[in-house]
Amino acid sequence: MSQNVAPQGPLVGPERSFPEITVKGVVLGLILAMLMAAANAYLGLRVGMTVAASIPASAIALGVLRAFRRSNILENNQVQTIASAGASTVSGIIFTVPALVMMGAWGTYDYWPIFLMVCVGGIMGVVFTTPLRRALIVDAGLTFPEGLATAQVLKTGGVARGQDATEAEERDNAASSGLGFKLLLEASVLGALFRVFEGGFKWLAAEVATTKSLLGGKWLFTADATLQPSLLGIGFIVGPNIGTLMMSGAVIGTILGVPINWLLNEDRLMTTAGVAAGTPWESLTPDQWGDLAGASWQECRRIGIGCMLVGGAWSLITLIGPIKNGLSASLDAFRAQRSGQSAGAVRTELDTPVPFLLFTAALMTVPLFFAFQSALAGYEGRALISIVLTVLMLGFGFLFSSVAGYMAGLVGSSNNPVSGVTMATVVVSSALLYWMMGNEGIAGKVGPPAVIYLAAFICTGACIAGDNLQDLKCGHVVGATPWKQQLCLVLGTIASAAVIPLVLAVLDQDQGIGRAVREGATPFAAPQATLMKDLSTGIFGAGINWNFILFGCALAVVIIALDYYLKHKKSVFRTPILAVAVGIYLPFGLSVLIFLGGMLAWLVKRRFQPKNDREHVALENSGMLLASGLITGEAIMGVGLAVVAASAPGWIPDGHQDFAGLMALVVTGGLIAYLYVRTLGAARRM
Repeated sequence: MSQNVAPQGPLVGPERSFPEITVKGVVLGLILAMLMAAANAYLGLRVGMTVAASIPASAIALGVLRAFRRSNILENNQVQTIASAGASTVSGIIFTVPALVMMGAWGTYDYWPIFLMVCVGGIMGVVFTTPLRRALIVDAGLTFPEGLATAQVLKTGGVARGQDATEAEERDNAASSGLGFKLLLEASVLGALFRVFEGGFKWLAAEVATTKSLLGGKWLFTADATLQPSLLGIGFIVGPNIGTLMMSGAVIGTILGVPINWLLNEDRLMTTAGVAAGTPWESLTPDQWGDLAGASWQECRRIGIGCMLVGGAWSLITLIGPIKNGLSASLDAFRAQRSGQSAGAVRTELDTPVPFLLFTAALMTVPLFFAFQSALAGYEGRALISIVLTVLMLGFGFLFSSVAGYMAGLVGSSNNPVSGVTMATVVVSSALLYWMMGNEGIAGKVGPPAVIYLAAFICTGACIAGDNLQDLKCGHVVGATPWKQQLCLVLGTIASAAVIPLVLAVLDQDQGIGRAVREGATPFAAPQATLMKDLSTGIFGAGINWNFILFGCALAVVIIALDYYLKHKKSVFRTPILAVAVGIYLPFGLSVLIFLGGMLAWLVKRRFQPKNDREHVALENSGMLLASGLITGEAIMGVGLAVVAASAPGWIPDGHQDFAGLMALVVTGGLIAYLYVRTLGAARRM
């Protein structure tokens, strides 16, 4: 993301007052919030990563609102603020809630409990971080890279149009906002078409794969490539560093891990795969070799769990300083408002009043308490445990929301280690409840779900916290009214809450989330939720196979040491452990196009060679919009096809055409060429 320094004063000074929250802006923002929530749900469950929505939402706002006679930059900013809430709140849910279905606590994705989790968690995240705005954005001057990048996109549309604009502003309104909208729409159509021809007509294969027994069966080789535009877009956005690390993790877990595990544990894997012990290798069929490779990989992916555990713990250790700074800033901001220092503040410094925030936080404890009561149904001492969990939510929620907000200012929302701190929540709360409740009888059954409830509230709050401050940074640059942005975040949270349960239910019915719902289905991986389930049930006595996890822990220590060394050497390339962990845990094929997308972003930058800040921003924005379009188009169409499959069984063919694999490779090559050429061309025009 761009590291440009924000101007000293807002683009729209406090003396000017534009319509910020308008009917057309709110309606557009709510629609985008729902679409972005659906797209990120699909994406996060598939690959364990989500992308920020602020930049594509800004481009859409600029393109759509230009059709109206009157619009302005502050109205556009509120649209992206509402939309970004949908993209961020869904992360907290998909990282946690699927664990409830996988562990059998829920039979399906119940609408109202999920709606409650999103609303309460999201609103609490806004409440916890609103007092941090001035301390982190104005006083500390943290970068908040995505907020600055979004402000740059909004600036391309000019300050105002129609009666709000001065004559000079009307003359200076350029067509670049139209170009950004065109790029996003164009790429979205391509992503959607790919998904239609792959998931609808079955003319393109979603995956090409091979499994070979080499050296007379001693070396079991397996590899695949998942051919989806969204993966290419993710790689282009995260860049070569993260793409390379994910690919490295995939090599460790699959190319090296599968054959080494087979070499060392042949008998156990044959039993797991349902192959009779002692069967000669030369008589094994290709399907049996595939089953053996799959059984070996399922064990090797636990190495990624070990890496995630150590990575989460390391994230907390490295955040000790930011935690102290964030809490100190929050307390200072609270004291300033209590002492009346903010009285008579100008429009661009008007936050939601602290008494109203405190009242809202107190009000939210009521649904929190009853949610935990529901999770603990049947347990005799559930009232006391519900009170403990409510207090934990307030304490951990405030702590981790402050951390997430501070880290968003340093590394951006997309790189925020929210899943790491959520893992810490699961471990600590599971251990506490196990100590209080034990695991006998009903306690062992309701304890893990109660922990996941807590994790869902906290994770959602932490996700929206980082997004809140990114949006407020953007608003600070363009001159928005803070309390109006905070209100818009709440509106976006409620809109996303309305659609997230429906999307989860449809995707689960279509393919399954974390487990196959029918023969031949390819379930969504949901890596973080699977880990949350294993941690909570394991601590409560279900047991965890620690061999591969402990190896992953040791590997994580090595990778963290390497990252520390690279940091000391001030190397551009770094090795954040969670990127490697996700690569190990996910199927190998998901990392292939992410890696290629990252390398493509590197090639584009080398070819373009931006000479100044303007060219750097132009290249970054054009690439971000095109990549986001591929992701959004495919993801939304994927949800649409899942709806068709669920409501009209038989409309979509079961198997792919014989030529589907070759055609998918050809089309994917075309998309790579398109992204390269179009990014360069658009950057030169912006």
